Amino acid sequence: MQSRICEMLDIEFPLLAFTHCRDVVVAVSKAGGMGVFGAVNFPPDKLEEELKWIDDHIEGKPYGIDLIVPNNYQGKGQEIDPDEIIKAIPMEHKNFADSVLNKYDIKTEEEDKGQAGIQFGKNLSDDGAANSLEVAMRHPIKLVANALGVPPKIMLDLGKKNNIAVAALVGAKEHAIKQVEAGVDILVVAGGEAGGHCGEVSTMVLVPEVYEAIKAIKDVPILAAGGITTGGQMAAAMSMGASGAWCGSVWLTTAEAETNPVVKEKMLSASSRDTVRSRSRTGKHSRQLRSPWTDAWENEGPEPLPMPLQSLVSEPALRKVDKLSQSGHEGAKQLATYWVGQGVGLMNQAMSAGAVVQNFKEDFIRAYERLSNYLE
Repeated sequence: MQSRICEMLDIEFPLLAFTHCRDVVVAVSKAGGMGVFGAVNFPPDKLEEELKWIDDHIEGKPYGIDLIVPNNYQGKGQEIDPDEIIKAIPMEHKNFADSVLNKYDIKTEEEDKGQAGIQFGKNLSDDGAANSLEVAMRHPIKLVANALGVPPKIMLDLGKKNNIAVAALVGAKEHAIKQVEAGVDILVVAGGEAGGHCGEVSTMVLVPEVYEAIKAIKDVPILAAGGITTGGQMAAAMSMGASGAWCGSVWLTTAEAETNPVVKEKMLSASSRDTVRSRSRTGKHSRQLRSPWTDAWENEGPEPLPMPLQSLVSEPALRKVDKLSQSGHEGAKQLATYWVGQGVGLMNQAMSAGAVVQNFKEDFIRAYERLSNYLE
């Protein structure tokens, strides 16, 4: 396809797949798109292992990595002491999380609390990003993306030095302008329909708004994101100024995905209204599958803590829920949740990641032909 994204990244079809699953990365890249590996939860040695596996299986196809280095979070610029971070979590929040678990017959132990999620906090820092980038630069990546703010200088510098495109996720026009002025190569413009961290403005409004706002500054290609699960939606976004699409949710129900089977089944039967945008998981607004866990925090819970403290409350509990739900625990199955966008209502059939890419291509062509018919 004649797209600037295809030219920049050396791919056949401008569909990028954000995923925490290395198998999905490989499958999407082999199918003509590009897999982007979510690396924020991995310490350097584990990240090296994951990227080495991708290198060994991707047959030379392009891929990228995604990091989260926010401009602002609790403790930014300070040395991360795990014990001190844990002490900073109010008992009110710990006790509330325990109360929700106990209500669904899940016992909590002291060892469940604390260390889980510390690596996430470390990786949010500029030093953590530098460690991840040091590992990534030893591999043939074509893209590095940053969420929640302007990429740190080291990311921009290494991108230029190694001819690797640097992308940044934005959820508002003002953020997009800052990113372009900072020198990013690609904007991932994510509407409020998106799973995970997202803004408030819909993709249908945000993409053309950003396109118009940045074209007078610099011609930076846009990847549309947020609720996109079909080639028709991708074509619509490209008609508004995007050069391709960035998708995350649609891969969660694929055969290769490591998604908890209980959650996967929930997603396949969910409607577009079965998600909630909340600060209760990370401290920043993110969209996830609605469950009694999310409802409890929205309706009865204390004010969420700033990032990364809220993650140290939610992630240990949700890891336990995830594990127990897969063993058949009924209470855990009810509580189980994960990040997913409103496009979940269109995700009704499990299939391989490669088949999803092919469906995108075919649906894109059908959408193009429909539009062409109006001009005859």
